Amino acid sequence: MSRPRLIGLLLALITLLVYLPVARHGFLNYDDNDYITENSTVQKGLTWMGIKWAFTTSHASNWHPIAWLSHMADCELFGLNPGAHHSVNLLFHTANAVLLFVLLLRLTGELWPGAFIAALFAWHPLHVESVAWISERKDVLSTFFALLTLLAYARYAQHVTGDICQVTRTNSTSSPVTRLPVEALAKAGHPSRFYWLALFFFALGLMAKPMLVTLPFVLLLLDYWPLRRIPDFEFRIPNLTRLVLEKWPFFLLTVVSCVVTFLAQRHGEAVLSLQRFPLNLRIENALTAYAQYLLKTFWPVNLAVIYPLPRVISWLAVTAAAAVLISVSVAVWLVRKRSPYGLVGWLWFLGTLVPVIGLVQVGGAALANRYTYVPLIGVFLAVAFGIRDLARRFQFPKPAVTAAAALVLAGCLILTENQLRYWRDSESLFTRALAVTRDNDTAHLNLGNAFQEEGRLNEALAEYRKAARLSPGYFRVHNNLGSLLDDMGRPEEALAEYRLALRLKPNLPALHDGTGIVLVELGRFDEAMNEFAEAARLDPTYPWPYFQMGKALLGQGRNAEAIDKLREALRINPDNYQILAYVARVLAANEKPEVRDGQTALVYAVKANVLSDGTLPFVLDALGMACAETGRFDDAQEAIERAINIATATGLKQDVASMQQRLRLYQNHQPWRESFLSTNTLPGALPKN
Repeated sequence: MSRPRLIGLLLALITLLVYLPVARHGFLNYDDNDYITENSTVQKGLTWMGIKWAFTTSHASNWHPIAWLSHMADCELFGLNPGAHHSVNLLFHTANAVLLFVLLLRLTGELWPGAFIAALFAWHPLHVESVAWISERKDVLSTFFALLTLLAYARYAQHVTGDICQVTRTNSTSSPVTRLPVEALAKAGHPSRFYWLALFFFALGLMAKPMLVTLPFVLLLLDYWPLRRIPDFEFRIPNLTRLVLEKWPFFLLTVVSCVVTFLAQRHGEAVLSLQRFPLNLRIENALTAYAQYLLKTFWPVNLAVIYPLPRVISWLAVTAAAAVLISVSVAVWLVRKRSPYGLVGWLWFLGTLVPVIGLVQVGGAALANRYTYVPLIGVFLAVAFGIRDLARRFQFPKPAVTAAAALVLAGCLILTENQLRYWRDSESLFTRALAVTRDNDTAHLNLGNAFQEEGRLNEALAEYRKAARLSPGYFRVHNNLGSLLDDMGRPEEALAEYRLALRLKPNLPALHDGTGIVLVELGRFDEAMNEFAEAARLDPTYPWPYFQMGKALLGQGRNAEAIDKLREALRINPDNYQILAYVARVLAANEKPEVRDGQTALVYAVKANVLSDGTLPFVLDALGMACAETGRFDDAQEAIERAINIATATGLKQDVASMQQRLRLYQNHQPWRESFLSTNTLPGALPKN
């Protein structure tokens, strides 16, 4: 086996081993719900309707259809097994490290600097976020296509650069280069095929994550070095014009992607206005963010999933950041002819961060570790080749240089392994964020959500209260407080929080839905129905208002109207296993004989069970009721026993007691009956919306 292949194999194996713990991690309550766990379209897998949705939706405030298709493929193959989803992220990250190594070897002909850069990329702790977060599939996927773009472009450029194909081997413009005759590459076909292949991969990358919009500028940087398509490294207008015009289709795709992305993010109200985040603060934050990214590159400690936007940035921090950026920029410009990799690496870093540096502020983060996934390649490039030249100039012993590089990589591996521990679950992730940041309302909010999901309601309330103190004008804080206070049996307080959330966000259907639920509990039926009707008006594709109207009407004894509303919810979303299971329960177990329809209940329950992979106790419970109603008592016993086993394993003791009561009935060949007048929820099973 050749040395490059052996290095590539070792790089892949070590990357897989260090990230192996992610296969035991679960889903997070931060974006994973939008992308997978609460996204019924994605959960259906690869369907024609899903593919159409992927290319037309701006869900999650973005347009990235290839990322959506990737998640759909995961659900098609693995269902909701989080370990498998994590493993796909890891495989893409490993492939990216190997592709980067191959690219650098092709561009520079330098084995060890290329291997060092690829290893830094694979094992740097700043990249943990892109790999260990399932929702950030768009990072690893878009970079996969970006690297394929660069590889294809390198093949094209090496064909068309004069009568030779150059592979730079040293830092000097007068130094010898390895010259490969074009004929040696001619077997691959006409160079234009690589150009259009690069354009195709670029389009796929943009559709995976639009942050790649600056990639055409990276192509220009590679033209400068190491492809050396700019004679004597001189920035003359004719040379630059020729190279820019050569790439006009790439720039056209960039413009289209920028427009589509801005519209999608504005539609999702993710873009902050100048009133909320003034221009001067954006510029100050951009300068300090660049400096912080550099600091975290060389000292990657105290990393967090979210760094909140500062309300004020000190002039000292802004001045220091600007001084660092200007100093480095001047330095790399002055030595550009002797060390062109420095200018290329620095501009790579600065340029590829532009879309996410905050001049157009999206979301509430000052910076994010995941944004460094591609930009840090530039820093690694400049550092690796700079060290190589210093070692040659001062004749450092090769063993000493090798030992230093090994220590750096070993440190990265240790820090990455440590950072992975914080990504086990939502609680550990946001507890860590609160430990290393200040005034982090998003971390408090998501930690409270994690506590609420675990049934730790008092701890959740404390976190929500802290989030409310930091961001009293954020509707989501009050929505979560309303949901939690309702769970705690405090509906009057819950209603006040929902009302406050509605004043902040009056056009959000889910808030009207939650308000209606609390009003039903308070016996204010007419007001509740008005809220449900408003939610349905705001979003006719939203099934939950009809679901909640059906439940409320059942509580009023208006069964015929209730069934109509429940069927309308199913018409809007026929594959929602939660609604299917509830309607199956109503049709199978209602004490009113005129409501019961055992055969329809069985159809709904079977479908719900298939959609949920037979793993949810409340779905299996509904299936048991439907089987018993149709006289299939053996099947009913089997379903309820499986529900009991799963519920016991997950600690749902109250559900187990009621299910054991039903099991005894089925053993005696008796169906289950219940009234929906006073209570009509599945115990511990269905969300309020």
